[in-house]
Amino acid sequence: MFYRLPIPRMSTSAPQGHTWTQRVKKEDEEEDPLDQLISRSGCAASHFAVQECMAQHQDWRQCQPQVQAFKDCMSEQQLRRREELQRRKEQASAHH
Repeated sequence: MFYRLPIPRMSTSAPQGHTWTQRVKKEDEEEDPLDQLISRSGCAASHFAVQECMAQHQDWRQCQPQVQAFKDCMSEQQLRRREELQRRKEQASAHH
């Protein structure tokens, strides 16, 4: 289960802070495609850490270690995915 955080609203007036809130997924809701992607990536724990930090601090600047860890995890996952696709492509062309 993931918590969906709304995108903070920007305004031209003086900053009022972010409106980060946690929303719990209901049983009858379909899982969000982004949540499915994150779950399959193996980076769900670091994504959750970012969400927890943002809910607690409501300031992304205080959550940079968590953001960086999530970014690193997703980058590693994308690299592994690219390597796997390249391997499959090479195997397919070797069999033809």
